[in-house]
Amino acid sequence: MEVMVILVPLALGLGLLGLIGFLWSLKSGQFEDLDGAAWRAIADDDPPLPPPAESPAEKRG
Repeated sequence: MEVMVILVPLALGLGLLGLIGFLWSLKSGQFEDLDGAAWRAIADDDPPLPPPAESPAEKRG
């Protein structure tokens, strides 16, 4: 039971720390654009490459 003297304040402190972190993330705008990050992850940033040119040896073939 003596360990409860340590564990209860530790649990309350960690819970408070998590709550403070969550409130900070809300205030700083972390949850403003939830869909933008998902679309940026799958968006293709590079333009498509042109098809390779045929060499003169392939044209004769």
